[in-house]
Amino acid sequence: MDQAARQDVHGALPAGLGQAIRQTAADITAVLDGVADTDAAVPGSLWTVGEAAAHLALANELMADLAVGRDRPYGNGTPQSLAAANAESLAAFAERRAAPLAAMITEQAERCADALAAAADGPAPVTPLGPMDRSVLASYLLTHMLGHGYDLARAVRRPHMIDAERVAWCVPFLLSAMPAVADGTATAGLTARYTIRLRGGGAFGVTLADGAVRVTPEPSDRPDCTILIDPVAFLLIALGRRNPWLAIARGQVLAYGRKPWLGPRFPALFVAP
Repeated sequence: MDQAARQDVHGALPAGLGQAIRQTAADITAVLDGVADTDAAVPGSLWTVGEAAAHLALANELMADLAVGRDRPYGNGTPQSLAAANAESLAAFAERRAAPLAAMITEQAERCADALAAAADGPAPVTPLGPMDRSVLASYLLTHMLGHGYDLARAVRRPHMIDAERVAWCVPFLLSAMPAVADGTATAGLTARYTIRLRGGGAFGVTLADGAVRVTPEPSDRPDCTILIDPVAFLLIALGRRNPWLAIARGQVLAYGRKPWLGPRFPALFVAP
């Protein structure tokens, strides 16, 4: 379904986005329900289940504070500074039990969604990745919860909660963040126009020239390469949770156009924050 057709705006937050945030928090609570061993490792991460859940609870609180207008400095937007801020916040927060953390994840997600829905005006909150409109901050919250919710689900061997509809609500944040997380070394000297199409969903454009990255919510005009990708695979690749070559091997990604060889290069142009 077209995202614009699903927007039922209350204040600054589309109702469908608010519902996705609340449902994702509920799904993460279900993933953590009854988990006794929070010292188990999260696949592909240095964190345990308890540490990942604690980080998610603290991050939801951070975003809720930003949504109500509190000043919360948290790194400077680089992956290194965010990792340092994450480590510092976890060191100062001792809770690692599943049930209290699940309750905090839900409480702070709802607090953030309520604050964003109630405030249509005012300055854009300053997030760890720069100032963001409130609807983009809500998209950021959802994207972050889905990434770590996926990690937790894998760790405890339960189904994850990422689906095409929720990925559509993540796109505004991803488009906002892409220029900031571009790898300057990888983009240097590259001139290219991409169109990214999500199977069954929307499309957006990415243009690279002289190391600069420009992202548009519409497809590129006369793209060099069009990438057709499964929505769930798109989000997992964007968040560094899936190897792009594995997605290609599974038929989840198809590149075509005048320069289809640019397709496999695209994920390496960005660094997941």
